[in-house]
Amino acid sequence: MRRLTGLRLKLDHSEAELREAIAAGFGVTEGEIVSYQVHRRAWDARKKSEITLVYTIDAELAREVSAGEPTPDMGYHPVARAVKAPPQRPVVIGTGPCGIFAALILAEMGFCPLVLERGKIVRERTKDTWGLWRRGELNPESNVQFGEGGAGTFSDGKLYSQIRDPRNLSRKVFTEFVEAGAPEEILYIAKPHIGTFRLVSMVEQMRAKIEALGGEYRFGTRVADFDIRDGQMRAVITAEGERIETDHVVLAIGHSSRDTFAALHERGVFMEAKPFAVGFRIEHPQSMIDAQRFGQYAGHKLLGAADYKLVHHARNGRAVYSFCMCPGGTVVAATSEAGRVVTNGMSQYSRAERNANSGLVVGITPGDYPGGVLAGVEFQRRLESLAFEAGGGGYRAPGQLVGDFLAGRPSTAFGEVVPSYKPGVHLTDLAGCLPAYAIEAMREALPAFERQIKGYARPDALLTGVETRTSSPVRITRGGDFCSLNVRGLYPAGEGAGYAGGILSAGIDGIKVAEAVGLSLAGEN
Repeated sequence: MRRLTGLRLKLDHSEAELREAIAAGFGVTEGEIVSYQVHRRAWDARKKSEITLVYTIDAELAREVSAGEPTPDMGYHPVARAVKAPPQRPVVIGTGPCGIFAALILAEMGFCPLVLERGKIVRERTKDTWGLWRRGELNPESNVQFGEGGAGTFSDGKLYSQIRDPRNLSRKVFTEFVEAGAPEEILYIAKPHIGTFRLVSMVEQMRAKIEALGGEYRFGTRVADFDIRDGQMRAVITAEGERIETDHVVLAIGHSSRDTFAALHERGVFMEAKPFAVGFRIEHPQSMIDAQRFGQYAGHKLLGAADYKLVHHARNGRAVYSFCMCPGGTVVAATSEAGRVVTNGMSQYSRAERNANSGLVVGITPGDYPGGVLAGVEFQRRLESLAFEAGGGGYRAPGQLVGDFLAGRPSTAFGEVVPSYKPGVHLTDLAGCLPAYAIEAMREALPAFERQIKGYARPDALLTGVETRTSSPVRITRGGDFCSLNVRGLYPAGEGAGYAGGILSAGIDGIKVAEAVGLSLAGEN
């Protein structure tokens, strides 16, 4: 097998044209192509009048050639195997993508993990989440942040990341997702995504596989405390007082487990405050974004709904950037605490909703919220409480039209852009919902983004506040062995520990941490 990269064809090429290009790229005749498969397909829209597709192709050829390069081994190979059951089962806390893949790898190695999840199974959790969106009823233990599948379940389902992946662990993530019901196209398109409805059933299928391999799930089980003695993890204690003896804990708790952060801090686990970002969600007509990004090709089936990525460095030293862009999606209520409003974005696989939405956020650092390791949590809470008050209660979100935001006046009526956020948007002045430096930077950034995407700063584009859960406000620091710096047997992982940012990177981190746990347990065997 040989791999050919950078193969360019017009957007509406035929299969015959692709095969002809493959033959030319390898310097063979078409008859010498035994078989081929698309490893990656991306599009290049830098010239809207001439959008091209860019391929990476793996082909089996009838003779040796020098063109291209050998196709790398993309299979996953376990790093350890259990000779016998360990004296104490490894515990995985959390069932987001990081926890799921940590549990899966441990189960595949034969270590029969115990998986603890504070929330509910994904189907019940979905009902509770809709209860907030439709009726303004919040369940603090079952919502967008907590429950089987993690925060990524109610998102756009993006499966791309800029992390380095020399071992092709992303392929393991993709193949497991396809086995669980994801469309096979995620194996090769450059910006794959799944969407919430598909993610729900996939999470169920992956749970079934982990259980079939010897793993055990316990839902409605919140870890409230940790027994750490002489720098060694000894046990976890649930909110009901149950003590679970274990000397290997994968901590995949997500970026919103604020009570768990506090419990770890109280037990002396080393952690640090880290940068994150805060801002608003911004909505535009998806048709406008499509036209600006794809021109005459807007709506093409291979391109789908257009996305964007923007950044502006403001004069006051702040970076303003788009975050978690959701083409053809909705803005959703994502709080996990009573009396607070948090926004996020979500899309279904079809990405067929009327609006495009994205976080419009401003980077902040621990210097912006002095006061200790957990000061970032309190900083988030203050902004979320302000948003709840500005929204008028009932988990309505405060909103403002871009034209009014730039002019510094409250909004009183919606324009063409109809808000997608449920339980509803209350128009007001958003300036009081974020620090003054963030408002200043965003007001400078919007006209700059208008120069890149015409219509981005249109007067009736809608801002909805607040977006605060962009990433964890702490890093539970670990060493090269993936263990906590000062607690043996505690393995911080994923977004909550500050080591991932999205479904794919969290899944990959779960794999790496599980491998570290497996090697440790194999050594004990």
